[in-house]
Amino acid sequence: MLENLNFQDLKNKFNKDKNFKMITFVTGGVLVLIIGYFGYRQFIWKPSNEKSKDAYWVGLNYAAQDSTDLAIEELEAVVKKYDGKIGGENAQFVLARQYMSKGEFKKALTELEGVNVNDTYLSAMTVGLQGDCHSEMKNFAKAGELYLEAASMDDNEFTSPMYIYKAGLCAEKEKDFAKAVEAYTKIKDDYPTYATQKAIEKYIARASNKIVK
Repeated sequence: MLENLNFQDLKNKFNKDKNFKMITFVTGGVLVLIIGYFGYRQFIWKPSNEKSKDAYWVGLNYAAQDSTDLAIEELEAVVKKYDGKIGGENAQFVLARQYMSKGEFKKALTELEGVNVNDTYLSAMTVGLQGDCHSEMKNFAKAGELYLEAASMDDNEFTSPMYIYKAGLCAEKEKDFAKAVEAYTKIKDDYPTYATQKAIEKYIARASNKIVK
């Protein structure tokens, strides 16, 4: 047993036993990685993460003033510097919205697919915006899938029926009227306030009349 070995015994065993030597190297390597990881998190990642939270405000301010090109320039730098940090991910989300406002939906989609945030609402919005990009590029089937995914990520009375409604519109574009009726009916049954706002019965009737019998 190792606990019964003194330092000299361990040294001799290390020199003579190849398996013991390999285990020692592997164990030592794992310990170095663990110590390095926690050191990085504590002394490098955390301070940088905190600093990133304020880094995208300049770009956000440009975006609020409709200074799209300035916002893009500022946000691109923040994303590059703080990718993977909270501020960097938020900046990437805002950057994607700026690309969308310029009609550059492929660029926006690339940014949105790279956004990784812990906030469930913002995650759902990110997926929903991906649906918007695909819809603008006439990829209605893919857009519909993303809208339904976004609707289920954070079930609420605002975004969920909005995305299901968009999925229904995409289904109509694909001439899948039965699927459109299913989407609109779900809004009617589960989200009556939104259904009233959109006069959803009209959409149900419209799609139902186009189903081939």
